[in-house]
Amino acid sequence: MNNFFDKLFGKKTQPQKKAAVSENVVTAPLSDAQLQAIKVAANKFEPPQIIVGCGQSVGKQRELNEDSLLAFTSIISGNSGSTPFGLYIVADGMGGHQYGEVASNAAIRTIAGQIMRKFHPYLFNLPSSPLDESLQEIMQSAISEAQRVVLKEAPGSGTTVTAALVVGQQVTIAHVGDSRGYMIYQDGRMETVTRDHSLVRRLEELGQITASEAAVHPQRNVLYRALGQGEILEPDITTMPFPQNGYLLLCSDGLWGLVSEEDLRQMALNAPTLQTACQNMVAAANSAGGPDNITAVLIQVLS
Repeated sequence: MNNFFDKLFGKKTQPQKKAAVSENVVTAPLSDAQLQAIKVAANKFEPPQIIVGCGQSVGKQRELNEDSLLAFTSIISGNSGSTPFGLYIVADGMGGHQYGEVASNAAIRTIAGQIMRKFHPYLFNLPSSPLDESLQEIMQSAISEAQRVVLKEAPGSGTTVTAALVVGQQVTIAHVGDSRGYMIYQDGRMETVTRDHSLVRRLEELGQITASEAAVHPQRNVLYRALGQGEILEPDITTMPFPQNGYLLLCSDGLWGLVSEEDLRQMALNAPTLQTACQNMVAAANSAGGPDNITAVLIQVLS
């Protein structure tokens, strides 16, 4: 081994001397202030970064997977600063419609292509025209292009889309349909950050049915807004802070329709890794019968 370092660095390595051990060393417990400083340092991450886990299954009762997902994570860090960048999309091709899998796959690829075309020059310092659009305008443009492509490539079909664009410490979410986004905070709180565009959700909002009735309603899978349905599409688009060291969960109804929010929260908070958390979520949905395709994407920004 010493010869290896001699050749690598062009000098001989010196044998290591054993450190002298003093018999008069006195140790003392760390003070509360020292312990707190260590705890704070352990909870800071340099550079700030995004980690992600994914899980997917065709389920127990379907032969075809009509769900599609995309996860893209990037970080460029140096003396000029560090900006985590990520794009995450879940799309659920509408069951019972022709080409559902084509619609969902076309949607995620088109949305990702439109967004990356905007950001690629800035991420890699390439010549470009000024970026004069807001994040929400970029998402709106990407959804509109995906709508055009799905209408062309999968006529008569449709898909949900829930897309999250993470830039630094904020996230912009574009949403159509009944896939969902959840924020899970470090203190254990869980919040739904998307709104289902489904018939039963609308009836529930109007007070005509209860949440328990909505869960078993025979038309609970009927959507009034989806990508590829109709010429004009109005996605929900919002920008919010990413929860400090918390999580964002994107999932199809094959997951949230079978596994309770409390169970999803516990899996996200208690699993050793995000990948394990997603695999556990998918396994739980399959254990509950797995009647639909199942997709989960779990994201965390560490800073």
